[in-house]
Amino acid sequence: MLDFEPDARLVDDSYPVTELPLCQLRLMDDVRFPWLVLIPRRLEVSEVFELEASAQQQLWREATAVGRAMLDALGGDKLNIASLGNVVAQLHVHVVVRRRQDAAWPAPVWGHGQAEAYDLDRLAEMRARILAEVEGLDLASGQ
Repeated sequence: MLDFEPDARLVDDSYPVTELPLCQLRLMDDVRFPWLVLIPRRLEVSEVFELEASAQQQLWREATAVGRAMLDALGGDKLNIASLGNVVAQLHVHVVVRRRQDAAWPAPVWGHGQAEAYDLDRLAEMRARILAEVEGLDLASGQ
């Protein structure tokens, strides 16, 4: 979709990683949490039910497959997948690997403390790691 643009607040708070079949995959700029955002490339959609049924299924396949791969690769204790949209209405799904010793545990990561930005080396390392994990996924079947 050529006219698709992620909301400016998502752009300001994250880095692009790759394009999945439905979603743009972005890394939130907070080293405290392995935190990804999937943004379906659809115009003027703010709720999951506004997607056609096949896109709803694809969104869930992408979120769960990416989440599982990141949890396995990074060794977390829990995976959080959520779509809130109270601040940014554009439909987007958060995928966060949680650890019992992380800065916000057991509370949600949203609004907890001050984000700690990636430096260029850690950003490059994390992007490469995510790409390596996502590259092998079969996102058509969720494997």
